[in-house]
Amino acid sequence: MPQIESDIHIDVDPETAFEYMDVPEHQAEISPSLSSVETVEKLSNGGKRAAYTYRMAGVGLDGEVEAIAHDPPERIVFEMSGGIEGTVEWSFEADGDGVRVGYAADYHLPVPVLDRLAEPFVRAYNNRELETTLENLKTRLETT
Repeated sequence: MPQIESDIHIDVDPETAFEYMDVPEHQAEISPSLSSVETVEKLSNGGKRAAYTYRMAGVGLDGEVEAIAHDPPERIVFEMSGGIEGTVEWSFEADGDGVRVGYAADYHLPVPVLDRLAEPFVRAYNNRELETTLENLKTRLETT
């Protein structure tokens, strides 16, 4: 818990979308609950390792993400550790004149944040967060 996924069409080429999302700091620009992201190092696979702070219901969760798969311009898979553990995959597929950007996450929140009573709230919160993130990405890429 939770597993979430969605996608969106964006009117830019796959390379442009990939290059934007290949900069970890851009995550904090488009994801409302990410209060900070900072690249820690560039990895030998071309991806990056970054530190993050995610805020949910007033609780700050600190951790790191590391690109365990980095396949330009098709996908980036991050492994999360620390306050949130799991994986996040960004995919970029040519779609007509643009790109279909997909996001799929499978992660686990720490027990103090997520108990049985909070699970429906967390699931709804994360789905809204994902849709907002994808819409923000679309707006940012199509207006720059």
